[in-house]
Amino acid sequence: MKIIKKIYKQSAILLVFSAALSAFVEWEKLPLSIIIGGALGLANLKGLAWGVQGLIGVIEQATAKLVFFSFFRLFILSAVIVILIRLQLVNIAGIAVGFTLVLILLLKEGFKSAKEL
Repeated sequence: MKIIKKIYKQSAILLVFSAALSAFVEWEKLPLSIIIGGALGLANLKGLAWGVQGLIGVIEQATAKLVFFSFFRLFILSAVIVILIRLQLVNIAGIAVGFTLVLILLLKEGFKSAKEL
C-alpha cells in the first residue's frame, strides 16, 4: 500500500502540472481531460489493488476471480470514458495523456520497488 500512496502523491503533482501546461495549447477541454484521465487511471490502480488484496489467501479459483474483476473494471472504465466522450465533456487525447502519466509513474515506482528487493 505504501507504493500506491506514493503513486497517488506523485500523480497529483504531475497531473496538475501537465494540465497547467496544456492550458497554453489551443485545444478545448484538454486540461480537464488530462485530470479526468489521470483520475480514471488512479481509480483503475485502486481497483486492481483491491482485487489483488481480496484474493490474497484464496488459492482456489483465484485466477478466475481476478480475470472476472479485471474485465469488470475494464467494462466500467470503458463505459465512463464513452459516456464522457458522448457528452463531449472531454478530449480523447487528454484522457490518454492523463492515463499514460499514471501508468508511467506506476511502472517507475514498480521498477524502483523491485530493484530494492
